[in-house]
Amino acid sequence: MEWTRGPVIGRGSYATVYLATTAAGDPFAVKSSKLSTSVSLQNEQQILSQLNSPNIISYKGYDISYNNNTPMYNLHMEYAPGGTISDTIKKHGGSLDESLIRSYTHQILLGLDHLHSNNLVHCDIKCRNILVGENGVKIGDLGCARLVENRGGAAGTAFSGTPVFMAPEVVRGEEQGFAADVWAVGCVVIEMATGCNPWPEVDDPISGLYRIGYSGDVLELPGWLSPEGKDFLAVCLRRDAGERFTVKELLRHPFVVKVEEFEKNSPTSVLNQDFWGSLEVPESSPATTQIADFSGESPLERMRQLVKDSPSCLPNWIDEEDWITIRSGLIEESLKIS
Repeated sequence: MEWTRGPVIGRGSYATVYLATTAAGDPFAVKSSKLSTSVSLQNEQQILSQLNSPNIISYKGYDISYNNNTPMYNLHMEYAPGGTISDTIKKHGGSLDESLIRSYTHQILLGLDHLHSNNLVHCDIKCRNILVGENGVKIGDLGCARLVENRGGAAGTAFSGTPVFMAPEVVRGEEQGFAADVWAVGCVVIEMATGCNPWPEVDDPISGLYRIGYSGDVLELPGWLSPEGKDFLAVCLRRDAGERFTVKELLRHPFVVKVEEFEKNSPTSVLNQDFWGSLEVPESSPATTQIADFSGESPLERMRQLVKDSPSCLPNWIDEEDWITIRSGLIEESLKIS
């Protein structure tokens, strides 16, 4: 397929996302990285190509191109004109009303149900990874996703995601299964309701990770949410993974049953320059990569590795955008700074 690469519309831990157009002028998204470092992107391609859900960003193919004689691996995906839920939160002044939260949450659960039914765990559910399409929200960025059979179940195994959204058992290095995605859904609801990460009052990464994994503390629920909303969060955020609701059980919860379709407010034209200007990421902010091996480490050492700084950038617990995101493909394990 002939296509033309357009502006940068996002930058992940291991690839850059561009707006692209076909020869006929139809828009789609292209996620690209150097072929030599494309293991995670190829893993995402293999997973996306097996999925078919209106609530997961759709797969459109892949190819290899050349940039100054450097081979590039390109993953072709559905284009979501509304950006991410994080963008929507900012456009709404820092939080969303409950009717929109209910609708978004229902659609996220539908996408997760499809993933879990295919024995896949997303491992990095957060508002920045949920895309807003013309007809609803869709789960994106499956670079951390893994088959349930391939996850480690013992302490010290590799795990993936953004620390502030990790479930207690993931921080402790015990397991990362379906229940970890459910915990992250609860964190996303809090983020949509408050515009903040789930632990905004903690400003030290080490103590924050200890609090998530070992303290027994529970997350503070947004006070203005309805009783149904608070109960929904309570069953998502049980510290014991075995006591959390499954996604299928959550889909029957009153908080998301009979939700009204949200109003469309996303730009639908690729010529909307103000929208693209708000999404374009400067080329001067590349991600920094660090390699980590958690096998056999003590809990404290695992947490120190999690928040280990690069020479030029310390992680910031308050601003989720500066958090270290841990990516784990089927072959490589690496630490990426978002």
